[in-house]
Amino acid sequence: MKKREGIVLFAHGSREREWARPFEQLAAAVEKKTALPVKLAFLEQMQPSLEEAISAFAGNGIEAIRVVPVFLAEGGHVREDLPRLVDAIGRDHPGLELRLERPIGERAEVIEAIAASISRR
Repeated sequence: MKKREGIVLFAHGSREREWARPFEQLAAAVEKKTALPVKLAFLEQMQPSLEEAISAFAGNGIEAIRVVPVFLAEGGHVREDLPRLVDAIGRDHPGLELRLERPIGERAEVIEAIAASISRR
């Protein structure tokens, strides 16, 4: 039987509430395209945290979660902090499949989409 899946979009966070608006729009668009449940999670300043988002999914019977860093590049947070967080959360949720993906900004199709958008001006 196929595992119930979910996606967590992981972003940095900000003190400014409006900063999250494009991420909320992205989460809604991903949910519509994939027909999978999608949650946002933030490293700091905003809620939910990654642990809260993953725990909420686990509590709702989600068995496999893709963690997608919504960062343009792999800096220290994505390279060092995020894997530690995912490992710790995984230890708290044995049996839950957590898959950490590359930052969205390093994907060729995203780079091409950004370049196309900029070049239209």
